[in-house]
Amino acid sequence: MEKREKTVLCGASAYEKKYYFNKDFEGIPDSIKDELHIICVLFTEEVGGVITFAFEPDGELVIETEAEEGDIYYDDISSGLLVGEIKRNKQELLESLALFYRVFILKEDISGLLDEE
Repeated sequence: MEKREKTVLCGASAYEKKYYFNKDFEGIPDSIKDELHIICVLFTEEVGGVITFAFEPDGELVIETEAEEGDIYYDDISSGLLVGEIKRNKQELLESLALFYRVFILKEDISGLLDEE
């Protein structure tokens, strides 16, 4: 069985002072792209390190963070708290992105997805 990798949606790095958005998701409305950009940049400004929004092969959206070894400014606790806050405050956005991925990228039947609700 073929092992599928995660698909990165977007991310930001405090080290490179850069934001990345995967061009495969250009179909996402600009307002959502802007919101993701703001979330990522604010996270790296506040906590440092790198934040990535990625889709698991099953369509689940995950938020991952990491820091370079020896980065004394990165705080694991603050990072975890901020990711938790993002998940709570942006739950609807994150669920919509996961649905978008499952329908438009994985080509799942939307009628089955709506029955799960």
